[in-house]
Amino acid sequence: MHLDRTYDAVVIGSGPNGLAAAIAIARAGHSVLVVEAKETIGGGTRSAELTLPGFIHDICSTIHSLGYSSPFFKTLPLQEHGLEWIFPPAALAHPLDDGTAVMVACSVKETSETLGPDAAVYRLIYSPLVDHWPDLAVDLLGPLPLPPRHPILLARFGLRALWPADIFARTAFRGERARALFAGMAGHSMMPFHKLITAAFGIVLNCSAHAVGWPVARGGSQKIADALASYLHSMGGEIVTGWRVKALDELPSARAVLFDTSPTELVKIAGQRLPDGFRSKLEGFRYGPGVFKVDFALDGPIPWKAKECNQAATLHLGSTFEEIEAAELEVAQGRHPEKPYVLLAQQTLFDETRAPRGKHTVWAYCHVPSGSTFDMTERIEAQIERYAPGFRDCILARHTMNALGLEEYNPNYVGGDINAGIQDIRQQFTRPTARWVPYSTPVKGIYLCSSSTPPGGGAHGMCGYHAAQAVLRDLF
Repeated sequence: MHLDRTYDAVVIGSGPNGLAAAIAIARAGHSVLVVEAKETIGGGTRSAELTLPGFIHDICSTIHSLGYSSPFFKTLPLQEHGLEWIFPPAALAHPLDDGTAVMVACSVKETSETLGPDAAVYRLIYSPLVDHWPDLAVDLLGPLPLPPRHPILLARFGLRALWPADIFARTAFRGERARALFAGMAGHSMMPFHKLITAAFGIVLNCSAHAVGWPVARGGSQKIADALASYLHSMGGEIVTGWRVKALDELPSARAVLFDTSPTELVKIAGQRLPDGFRSKLEGFRYGPGVFKVDFALDGPIPWKAKECNQAATLHLGSTFEEIEAAELEVAQGRHPEKPYVLLAQQTLFDETRAPRGKHTVWAYCHVPSGSTFDMTERIEAQIERYAPGFRDCILARHTMNALGLEEYNPNYVGGDINAGIQDIRQQFTRPTARWVPYSTPVKGIYLCSSSTPPGGGAHGMCGYHAAQAVLRDLF
């Protein structure tokens, strides 16, 4: 890197969106520099030995359905740059208190047959969407499509997706198994279930589970960032680490600067160049609840009561719809639930490279109020022990991060919000403000490309890709 050089674009932040933006610009034949504050690249796709030597833990994201099915990533030769996907036999298992579990298999029909009275309606809801998932994903993983590319398909999705999750589940399903499964999916919204569009999260995740599965990256999520960086380097792109940008004047001259940061960081770095009204809107951007995360090093696999749990890398813990609904409402009200909804990943059942032979890693988190420093370790462990008696006896070491610690680790996670901004109906497509091109700012050459823009959270790179398209249209 040469500070006296002029680049076509500089990207601040090396998460999947920052790297995606840099790649899209470099592929168009332009010079690009990525600047990363930490010593390692990756943003939300980093991995490290958090507990014991030889145990590789994903620090933030770990299951990558949207990463695998990303329309942009599918155009990149990431396999040639070291990325290998692993697909467990089942996308998800949801254990219940009766010792069984609901398992999401690849087949909609096979899954539906385990749902008793809801088998037919499950197929009716999901089969048409799963059958056309690539078309649906194109419309969902971008800014509000006007006009939509596949209007009939999107309308079929939207008629149900706009509903609150509680009304959708109680209207669509009669049995406890189907309702519990949907609650776990909808819980990814990080919103109480009476809010509009919370059903959308459940439907999209359920569709992706059937359509493409929920894979992990062999060796850890860091491999995603490493592959993106390797491809960027092959096209002449540059990356500098260990440089925390505090002001735009520090950067080399560039026609465009793209921020893979939160709106809060954008204001800190470029605030004086932004018009007062726009800066005020960014300062009013709303963040959601945080998370409390625990990584475990285990002496053996988790001893689940339900054998189905050994077929999936991902598990949702919180037996019934009502339990998960209550837990998420408590979080929204600023409380820490006694029985939190826990999202758990057991990657080493399928990826032996992450731990010493015979040992295992476990990744688990629950939602907590924004900025919380409350220790949820005991409550998370109790939820796991509930479905896997003897789990605590397997623990060799643990590493915890509360919501405030997550923000300190990655400033994009304001208050510990891993979605980089609440994705309710007001902020789903108007992230971070209501603009025709949500990635642009009123200042020529300054753009936002992080998960705080559409389509929001997930290691899919689509926020960065769409921001790069805006830059290419505007400036090149």
